[in-house]
Amino acid sequence: MRADVRVTRVDDYEMLLAGDLEAEFVGTENCLAKCHTHDKVAKDLELSVHGAQIDELSGLPLVNCESCHGAGSKAVDNLVDGKACDTKALMPISNFPAQAQALVCLKCHAAASTPTLMHWNASVHANNDVSCFDCHNLHAGPQQKVSHDEMKDLCGKCHVAVVQEFNNFSHHPVPEGKMACTDCHNPHGTAQDKLLIGTTVKETCTRCHMEYQGPFIYEHADVTEDCTNCHRPHGAPSNPLLSQNQPFLCMQCHASHNMAFMGPGLVSGDISTPLPAGSDELALKKAFYTRCTDCHSRIHGTDIPSRGVGTFTAQ
Repeated sequence: MRADVRVTRVDDYEMLLAGDLEAEFVGTENCLAKCHTHDKVAKDLELSVHGAQIDELSGLPLVNCESCHGAGSKAVDNLVDGKACDTKALMPISNFPAQAQALVCLKCHAAASTPTLMHWNASVHANNDVSCFDCHNLHAGPQQKVSHDEMKDLCGKCHVAVVQEFNNFSHHPVPEGKMACTDCHNPHGTAQDKLLIGTTVKETCTRCHMEYQGPFIYEHADVTEDCTNCHRPHGAPSNPLLSQNQPFLCMQCHASHNMAFMGPGLVSGDISTPLPAGSDELALKKAFYTRCTDCHSRIHGTDIPSRGVGTFTAQ
């Protein structure tokens, strides 16, 4: 939350949504018939999910112009041909603080009817003055959800550093349109850090990368805890999304070795072919150009209690 912004009580914002208490509701037909007869606003409302919903009991639209803009009698009282309605008499939604703008939508989109908004009020977006209107254009029907094609550009307007990460050689295919931000994040808020859709980083990643989910008999502790210990999810200079090239990535935790044999008394996972001892410059270079996963191919874990080459097992 921004430190320079005073936290305002929700009921203070609710008073803004009351509008002019002396105004009366006149119905959407007055708005459409007198001003918005042929314009894009009327057409978009007709095509949108809001305009299409009719209450079965009353036969009236569930959402109309006054659902968001407030009672409109004072706006149309003095309306004559050739003169626009007095929009200043409507609720000045565009001048509301972000939290109050969100409450306009939350009047209908409560957590009970829209479960994805359950954590909105405590979300990082809500606490940084992001409102529904920053992402959704309600007058741009018929599709008022943000599409996958629009998402990368929309999110990128604020998350500039993340966009730059996608320029790395290795990246998730968001720029190519094969993935979207919402495949990993819920922009409306979650109980997790980084707006993740899973309860943990690993759970979020293994929704797609199920082969690494585990549990395994022989596990790699750091991998089990958090995928981002080795990977940068948006983009990285090393493939596959590794924060650093091998063997240097592994050497941040593990000591390097340049010789190992498999035989009696050695632990499972040792290799049968000796690597050069590093006694000369060529041998040392070869050791540095050897990837750990050339031998430890099951780096995420395995259920095979094997002593064979290429199986990662815990010691």
